[in-house]
Amino acid sequence: MSFVLAHDSDPYADLPIEHGRQGDGVGDWVPMQKHTYLAKYVEGTRQARKKFRHRIFIDLFCGPGRIQVKGEAITRHGGSIVAWQHSLLSNAGFTSCLIGDLDVERVRACEVRLKAFGAPVRAFEGPAESTVDLVLKTVPTGALCLAYLDPYNLQYLSFNVIEKLAKLEYIDFAVHFSTMDLRRNVLMERHPERARFDLTAPGWREHIDPMAFVRGDADEEFFDYWCGLVKSLGFNISQRMPLVRDNGNRPLYHLVFFSRHPFPNRIWGDVAQGLNRELDFG
Repeated sequence: MSFVLAHDSDPYADLPIEHGRQGDGVGDWVPMQKHTYLAKYVEGTRQARKKFRHRIFIDLFCGPGRIQVKGEAITRHGGSIVAWQHSLLSNAGFTSCLIGDLDVERVRACEVRLKAFGAPVRAFEGPAESTVDLVLKTVPTGALCLAYLDPYNLQYLSFNVIEKLAKLEYIDFAVHFSTMDLRRNVLMERHPERARFDLTAPGWREHIDPMAFVRGDADEEFFDYWCGLVKSLGFNISQRMPLVRDNGNRPLYHLVFFSRHPFPNRIWGDVAQGLNRELDFG
C-alpha cells in the first residue's frame, strides 16, 4: 500500500502559493517524494517524541505553506503543514513550529495557514543566517528538535546555520541538498572571485583534488567534504540518501538525514528504503 498525503481546500487562497521557479507549478516529486519522506519520518518517530515535554519543528525556508503542482487544479500543503499534521498521530504533536523565510509575505502566509490547523507557530522574517539566532533563543532546554532545511539553491544552505543549530542537545536534521545546482555550477564556482558555495562548505576549494574538475567528479568530492563537515559536529549521517529526480529523470536533490542518536537514523533508514514500503513504527 502506498503512502498518500492528504490535502484539504485552502481557505486562504488569496495568500501567496508556491508555483515553482517557472511559475507554472512545482514538480509532482515535491508532494510525492520530498513531503512523503518527511511525513513518514515524522510519523515514525512519534513514540520517541512523546517522551519529551518540548517537541520542536524548525523550518527556516518555509515558503507560503501551500504549493501548486504542475498540471493540477488543486493546491496542496507545504512542508511545514505536512509535518505538523502528521505529528499529531498518537498525541505526539509538535509543541512549537518555528518557521522562517526571506520573503515576509510568504512566511506570514505559512504562519496563517499553520494557525488555521491549530499549530503553535512562531514566524521569523529574514534569511536563515539571521533567523537561526532568533530561533535558538526560543527553544527550551532539553527540547527534541527536527530541523527541516529545504532551500531553493545550494548557496542558501549555509553551514553556519547547521553549526548553530547543532548546539541544541537533541536535534535531528533532514536536509535537501541541491545536487543539480552543485553539478551545474561547481566548475564555475571554482574561480576564487566567485562565492556562491563558500558558505555551504567553507574551505571547499582547498579540499578538492584539482584533477576532479578534469575528471568531472568535483561535485562528488564537494559533497563528501560537506558530509565531513557535518560529521565533525558529532553527527552520524544516514547511509540512505534518496535522490529526488524530476520527471525527466534528472537528479535534483539528495535527501540527507543526520542525527547524534542511532534511533532516528534507523527510522530514517527504514523510511528511505522506499516510499511504498509498509513500516512498523510501533
